[in-house]
Amino acid sequence: MSIACCNPLSRRHFLSGVAGGALMAGVAAPGWAQASAPATLQPFDMRDVDLHDSPFLHAQHQTEAYLLRLQPDRMLHNFRVNAGLKPRAPVYGGWESEPIWADINCHGHTLGHYLSACALAYRATGKQEYRKRIDYIAGELAACQKAANSGLVCAFPKGAALVAAHLRGEPITGVPWYTLHKVYAGLRDATLLADSTAAKAVLLRLADWGVVATRPLSDAQFEEMLKTEYGGMNEVYADLFVITGNADYQRLAERFSQKAVLAPLVKAQDQLDGMHANTQIPKIIGFQRVHEAGGDSSYHAAAQFFWKTVARTRAFATGGHGDNEHFFAIADFDKHVFSAKGSETCCQHNMLKLTRQLFLQDPRADYADYYERTLYNGILASQDPDSGMATYFQGARPGYMKLYHTPEDSFWCCTGTGMENHVKYRDSIYFRDGRQLYVNLFIPSMLKWRDQDVVLTQETAFPAQAGTRLRIAAKRPASLALKLRHPRWSRTATLLVNGRAAATSADPGSYVTLDRTWRDGDTVELQLVMEPAAEQAPAAPQIVAFTYGPLVLAGALGRQGLAPGADIIVNERKYGEYNDATAAVPVLAGAPDVLAKSIRATGAPLEFTIAAQDGTPVRLVPYHRIAHERYATYWKLA
Repeated sequence: MSIACCNPLSRRHFLSGVAGGALMAGVAAPGWAQASAPATLQPFDMRDVDLHDSPFLHAQHQTEAYLLRLQPDRMLHNFRVNAGLKPRAPVYGGWESEPIWADINCHGHTLGHYLSACALAYRATGKQEYRKRIDYIAGELAACQKAANSGLVCAFPKGAALVAAHLRGEPITGVPWYTLHKVYAGLRDATLLADSTAAKAVLLRLADWGVVATRPLSDAQFEEMLKTEYGGMNEVYADLFVITGNADYQRLAERFSQKAVLAPLVKAQDQLDGMHANTQIPKIIGFQRVHEAGGDSSYHAAAQFFWKTVARTRAFATGGHGDNEHFFAIADFDKHVFSAKGSETCCQHNMLKLTRQLFLQDPRADYADYYERTLYNGILASQDPDSGMATYFQGARPGYMKLYHTPEDSFWCCTGTGMENHVKYRDSIYFRDGRQLYVNLFIPSMLKWRDQDVVLTQETAFPAQAGTRLRIAAKRPASLALKLRHPRWSRTATLLVNGRAAATSADPGSYVTLDRTWRDGDTVELQLVMEPAAEQAPAAPQIVAFTYGPLVLAGALGRQGLAPGADIIVNERKYGEYNDATAAVPVLAGAPDVLAKSIRATGAPLEFTIAAQDGTPVRLVPYHRIAHERYATYWKLA
């Protein structure tokens, strides 16, 4: 089915609510069907936001370079093999070729993430090299479809035969739909962000294959199939429905929404203990997207409750959660918080997608607060600033260190989401609702607000300084309402317009609104308060993390006992196998609030000290700055 042309209002509503990487960016592409639950807010096209110098721009540049170093033909190797075509280059290592990952059927997942990342990089930078790679990959996948005489393209062993067995309800090993979802999503993002007609053709043929392949299944058989991890297939088919208006896609999106997970969430029942965390989050993103694409309100209710229980009651101070990829009972916090396999980075990636999705429907400051906390302490913290490689887990074991993937022989799930994370920072700084502008993140950047013929430049040294400054360029006076976030971590917020006090707020976790006629050269200054604080879990009050504004302060413990390159690792099964006994982890003693007040600034930007029980000073720095050394984010107080 071709994408038919629809009116601009429908297109705007659709782009506002989609969870996927491409559609989250607010891209204007030709032809959309009407979404039945339009978002309250609209995002800006990433092309309209420029990042200025900051750790976020540095992280983007590192990922851009990595994307261009990777070779598409190596990722396409097994796709061509399955289609009966001769590969053009040897396959990559790790999850793309190791036998254990063949058994789990993860071969090929990297290509989908790579397509999404290249599409995001193209949208952010306009560099044609990313578009060329997208079109090349799409052309190769089209050749695979032609050679196999099927819309299905996959890279895992047994290929179409394995999928057929899964559809028949036969026992299988592995997660074929999980891996296929990456390919679907990558083609969707390439279609919408990079305007790739080649990707669109492959995507629609793959989508139609999925409709035909699953049609014979009864609802009971379909639900049985969904006991095996299937990624965000419901989200992708909801997107496809809104793109095309094809009701088959809408029906399949609802069928891919697992009722066994949906039902208790609708009833506000938390049954997540023991469940694999990142199996669930993409489903929930899909629930919300199904609602936006015509599903009833139960899907939205489920997504809201899931976010509430994970973000508010299950999250660590960093915004991450889980132990060894699984949710655990919050009453057992003390048994899991010090795991080497906590805070899977994929989970943080997907929780931010869900958070942004819900914020567009209901622009609450607590969504933006969680987004900020996880962005700094989860996503920005996940990249090696020197090499651009990424973490799988970010455990809180005292004396632990971040472990990064190798460039060509790991390709974990978090390698894939890591490719996407750092080329889409600009998609969640600003949002709009008519003449209202929401400023959510304090990141040096410039916004071209084309509808209002206004350019807004954000100049800030945040988080080294507590606040930000906005400068407005306008060819003519503009009547606009600026809504600046007053974060929950700041006791007060003060706004100055052109150097004069204009508004104050004593309501942390809200927005402060400046509604006036703006003229060229006007400035707005937001002054906030950042101070050290202690964060505890109710179930384990003797275990604390220290924060400064939205930042988790980590003890920087040096490289004692570490060999050069010890933090670069191929196989995630090696996580936690380092001998931490050689790391001297200081002991802290005292009441949490008293300890927080004892933290002292050193005079260097965002560097502090706290006294250990024996009086030795412990250096504290933002967790996102920790790399290549041991650290502690949580402390068990003596």
